[in-house]
Amino acid sequence: MYSLQSHYQEAIRFATYKHLEKNQKVKGTELPYVVHLSNVAMEVFAASAATPGFGLDYALQVALLHDTIEDTDTTPDEIKEQFGAEILEGVIAMSKNESLPKERQIPDSLARIKVLRKELWAVKLADRIANLQAPPSYWSKEKIRKYQDESRLILDALADGNQYLAKRLEDVIDDYNKYLV
Repeated sequence: MYSLQSHYQEAIRFATYKHLEKNQKVKGTELPYVVHLSNVAMEVFAASAATPGFGLDYALQVALLHDTIEDTDTTPDEIKEQFGAEILEGVIAMSKNESLPKERQIPDSLARIKVLRKELWAVKLADRIANLQAPPSYWSKEKIRKYQDESRLILDALADGNQYLAKRLEDVIDDYNKYLV
């Protein structure tokens, strides 16, 4: 039986290699993409400490793998083979369906997330918290405001999934106003 640490290490190695193949960076920086994944995982760790009965093993694996299908050449079969069907289901729910119009992609993903475990709701909240770092310098005020509004949509949809992360996201959204002045 694998330990939590083994699952974490396996998932972060897998995701790091997949994102490195695409030379992905944290948006607007020169930081390797694994920094974003680590930030999401850190938020999940904090939520687990504040949430009785939290399924940390599942949440960490999905947190680390959540962008592999959407942003790399990773196939669903690779995720299923290495991490199992439940992890794959979570990663797919977190992935935008790019065949939909852009304005429907987030609502569609949120609908798929909401029928799964509350830990997945927490991963989505943690992902948005991690994404609300300083916006890239090339973003307009309109883009920043739109991203903040989209963040509120995520918060409204998933707030009941994890009280700790919902409060944290609410605070981070409010703090994001500093980029609008």
